[in-house]
Amino acid sequence: MSPVRISDNVNEKTKTTVVEKATPEKVDIEHAEVTDDPRQWSRTRKGVILAVISAAAMIAGLGSNIYNPAIAEIQADLNAPSSKISLSLSLFIMIQGGFPLVWSAISEVYGRKKVYLVSLALGTLGCIVSAVAKSINVLIGMRCIQGAGSSAVMSIGAATLADIYDPHERGTMMGLYYSAPLLGPALGPIIGGALTQGFNWRATFWFLVIFTGLCFVMFIFFKDTFRKERSLTYQTVLRRLTLEREAQQGKVQSSRSSMSHETAVSPEAMTEKTNTATGLDKELQDGLPDNGSKTDIEGQIAPVIPPNDVQEIKLTLADVNPIRPIIMVLARFNNLVILFASGLLFAFGYCITYTCSRTLSDKYGYNALQIGLVLLAYGIGSILGSVLGGRWSDRVFNRLKAQNGGVSTPELRLQSTKYFFVFLPASVIAYGWICEKHVHVAAICVMLFLSGFFSICIYASTLAYIVDANVGRSSSAVATNSCFRGVSAFVAAEVAVPIQSAIGDGGLYSLWAGLMVVSEALILVVWWKGGEWRANAEAREARRQK
Repeated sequence: MSPVRISDNVNEKTKTTVVEKATPEKVDIEHAEVTDDPRQWSRTRKGVILAVISAAAMIAGLGSNIYNPAIAEIQADLNAPSSKISLSLSLFIMIQGGFPLVWSAISEVYGRKKVYLVSLALGTLGCIVSAVAKSINVLIGMRCIQGAGSSAVMSIGAATLADIYDPHERGTMMGLYYSAPLLGPALGPIIGGALTQGFNWRATFWFLVIFTGLCFVMFIFFKDTFRKERSLTYQTVLRRLTLEREAQQGKVQSSRSSMSHETAVSPEAMTEKTNTATGLDKELQDGLPDNGSKTDIEGQIAPVIPPNDVQEIKLTLADVNPIRPIIMVLARFNNLVILFASGLLFAFGYCITYTCSRTLSDKYGYNALQIGLVLLAYGIGSILGSVLGGRWSDRVFNRLKAQNGGVSTPELRLQSTKYFFVFLPASVIAYGWICEKHVHVAAICVMLFLSGFFSICIYASTLAYIVDANVGRSSSAVATNSCFRGVSAFVAAEVAVPIQSAIGDGGLYSLWAGLMVVSEALILVVWWKGGEWRANAEAREARRQK
């Protein structure tokens, strides 16, 4: 029952009691009431979910790095040209970056758990066939399946954290979550080198079979965090189907009424009926309700759809356009700019581990295991940057929110990154010229640590911003980010070796330092103009709904 406000208006002749309905409190879709709210679960339960997702997220990093130390043996055993080996590497990272768009769309209908199970089963199958492959073509095909199977957790995992944590907690939790995948690039070369030297290259894939299978078993006992009421994609489709059903029922009732009652209709009633029909037709065309509000669906009163309707209507993938949510994400200019910045940061991390392996092998004469131990410095720096950077991001966010009277915007999240802007390009340039001059490997380890630390401190905040700025579309937004990362890393991997061979590590990482400055400038632009761009985009979306 709606709350009421009672006021007494008294004049000389009479006393009138006026009962006015209070305006319902507006609840955005992220805070819609749901059954068994995951955000109300205990800290222990949330921590277990975070641990399971983080462990599964390591698969992507392990899959792309455990393979590298065994490349020479694979090439000899399968009699494969170097071009085929390069193709197996580049296609893996490309598919791993692009396929989350598919997993994201599926998760918005069937929930997170089913996506986790299907994707991990697919990844396990790819690893098994790779381990017994007798030709390079079979290995390339299975690497593609591995990339598709391992990609889901990287996008759906961030959406799962958005399901269970409120915005003021996400920076820390995103940092913890992202620190686990960074163990893959750090430990992958060490594990791959040890297994290759102790057994053979096929042992690396059997290791992935065991690890991926264990993650699959853990997700069998995983309780889904997805709630339909908080999914923008689900609610949009559900509204369209509900309106279509109501329109059909209205036609049937109207037909029965006209057959049983032949009464005169007043002009006022006819006008009201015409207006109602016109509004319903407009809603059906848009697939969204016309509530007379200029705000978008994220700001509408919850619950949006009655519980009975949610239970009765069964959605399928045919009801969901997986491209539309991505277009909606990219239509917001603040998203487009931050995605480019995020893509550059990720491409740098992929490039530095790849070229560093070549430098240590060619110029320092290190074997696979020694290379892995040196790269561990970058992994440790990245992990600390993810954890500490996430906590710092939340601290700055909460302080700025308090200064703003308790009102927060996603752009507040980005202010924590500016403190690292000077140190990242400096570390990148120093690393490049230390390698160029063949300085002692200890200096390389220090610069790898600092480069990893500062780049991930910034990256963790951009990932949290992408989630916060796309309420109700978090999985689609993170999937789009994964696509940008995959494409950026693919390009970086393809051009890194030719540039390194042409101008050396000093020139290559001077260029990367410049790109890091560009990335930082894009983040500053979003910090400054992102709120305005986001508001304009929401207004455009609202106009389309009317």
